[in-house]
Amino acid sequence: QSHEEDDRKVRRREKNRVAAQRSRKKQTQKADKLHEEYESLEQENTSLKREIGKLTDEMKHLSEVLKDHEKICPLLHCTMNFVTIPRPDPLASCLPR
Repeated sequence: QSHEEDDRKVRRREKNRVAAQRSRKKQTQKADKLHEEYESLEQENTSLKREIGKLTDEMKHLSEVLKDHEKICPLLHCTMNFVTIPRPDPLASCLPR
C-alpha cells in the first residue's frame, strides 16, 4: 500500500508540475501580448503627437495668413458682414463702384 501511495504522490506531483508549467506559459503569453499591444499603442501615440504638431503648425500659419488677409480685405471693413439679415447682393454695397 505504501508503494501505491508513493506512486500516487509522484503522479500528482508530475500533474501539478505540468499544470504549473502550462500556467506559467499562459501567463508569459499573456504578458507578451500585452507588451506588444503597449508597444503598438506607444507607436500610435507618437505618430498622433507628430500629426498634432504638424496640424498646430498649419493652424498657426493659416491664422497668420487670415490676419494678413483681414487687414486688406474690403469686405471685412463693411459692417454688413456682421448683420444676419439677408441682403440681395452683399458685394455690391461693399465694393467701390
